[in-house]
Amino acid sequence: MAEPLLRIENLCKSFGAVIACRDLSLEVAEGEVHALIGPNGAGKTTLLNQIAGDLAPDSGRIYFNGQEITHLPLHRRAHLGLARSYQITSVFPNLSVAENLQLAIQAHQGHSFRFWRRGLSDPQLCAELELSLERVGLIKRADDLAGNLSHGEKKQLEVGMALACKPKLLLLDEPMAGMGPGGTVEMHKLILQLKRQMTVLLVEHDMDAIFALADRITVLIYGEVAASGTVDEIRNNPIVRQAYLGEEDEPC
Repeated sequence: MAEPLLRIENLCKSFGAVIACRDLSLEVAEGEVHALIGPNGAGKTTLLNQIAGDLAPDSGRIYFNGQEITHLPLHRRAHLGLARSYQITSVFPNLSVAENLQLAIQAHQGHSFRFWRRGLSDPQLCAELELSLERVGLIKRADDLAGNLSHGEKKQLEVGMALACKPKLLLLDEPMAGMGPGGTVEMHKLILQLKRQMTVLLVEHDMDAIFALADRITVLIYGEVAASGTVDEIRNNPIVRQAYLGEEDEPC
């Protein structure tokens, strides 16, 4: 059996008396869209923070692409091929959409930021920038300030900035949260495209989207893995249906 791209072993994280991760183990196979679901406070974002390097675990180990990264700083993980988006968008509001993406592209290429404004004279960077804009559906907003984008467009831009780093694993934290119907459709299309190109670990509350996009689903409840399996296995799991989907089994 192939080594998983991401392997988490016995991860624990507490905030005082609150246990966010309790002896949590998880594997994500290369090339799959793996969804994390669970009620609010289940530990989903805390887990992503530990994988990305924003937060140190109390104990346990994290392996990425065959290498232990448990104590690596965030920027080292990014160089290995980890990228993420956040629940609250983090773009540069006073820069244009194109400039935000340009910074992300140049960071991945290792260019000096002192000369980033000259970057658009580089034909390779221009071509990559245009592809990035088109990929996230923002080519018509390229010259607009990022701060003037709608919430959904900011989400699209942030995902575009993460993709500019050409990650092996993309961590998406509620990419459709707060979006209107149009933005949700566009993000759904984007994740479907990514499904054929990279590994995605997705946190999302929209269960219709989860069932349509995911290859495998892991359910977290109170910081523990309650169930993990294919879409059909999770959809038909009585524990999940009662604890998360709010359904009761039909009486015999």
